[in-house]
Amino acid sequence: MDAHSIAQLYDASYFAHNLGRPYQRDEVWLQFFATIADRVVSDIRPCTVLDAGCAMGFLVEALRDRGVNAVGVDISEYAIQQVRPDVRASCWVGSVVDPFPQKYDLIVCIEVLEHLSPREAEQAIANFCQHTDDVLFSSTPFDYKEVTHRNVRPPDYWAELFARQGFFHDVDFNASFISHWAVRFRSVREPVARIVAAYERRLWQLENGCRPWKQKSASGINGCRC
Repeated sequence: MDAHSIAQLYDASYFAHNLGRPYQRDEVWLQFFATIADRVVSDIRPCTVLDAGCAMGFLVEALRDRGVNAVGVDISEYAIQQVRPDVRASCWVGSVVDPFPQKYDLIVCIEVLEHLSPREAEQAIANFCQHTDDVLFSSTPFDYKEVTHRNVRPPDYWAELFARQGFFHDVDFNASFISHWAVRFRSVREPVARIVAAYERRLWQLENGCRPWKQKSASGINGCRC
């Protein structure tokens, strides 16, 4: 299926019926993206942001309302036509696999790449990594039923694709304000030993948080005077 045919899939009917609840300008969706924008501004503080797969531009407008130079790209002509009029010039119809016009402080990609083929998804990630050092990324690992989902994968699949580009999971950043599986990937030029140490530290924290009995058991062993 060519790009034009794929773009036609994302029409008014798609946004009305395929996303759980109608995707439209209403309080629920606007508040969702306002929350994301608030966290991006407070926790990352980028000057320039690209929303890759921006749909109707809700995140773009929320960021611009907060003083961020945000732009968006989406394959759906219908969705771009719905972008708020004063923001529409900052959003364009296009594919996330095509080169972007500049580099950005941050690229956000929320529930987009599962709609692409595996080859296209890999191309998109390479494209992101050529145009930023910082990516906020979310792709459902569960929703196989959605008819346009072509590449639903677990988080480790995406982590491997980003790692091939020299981008690694920032384990100290909690991106759950987007989704439970959202991740911040950042370009890392540190030695592999430091990356491994950060991963192991986070794994240790999670294991101890989820299994408090381990601490008690370890305390008993350490206190033994055999």
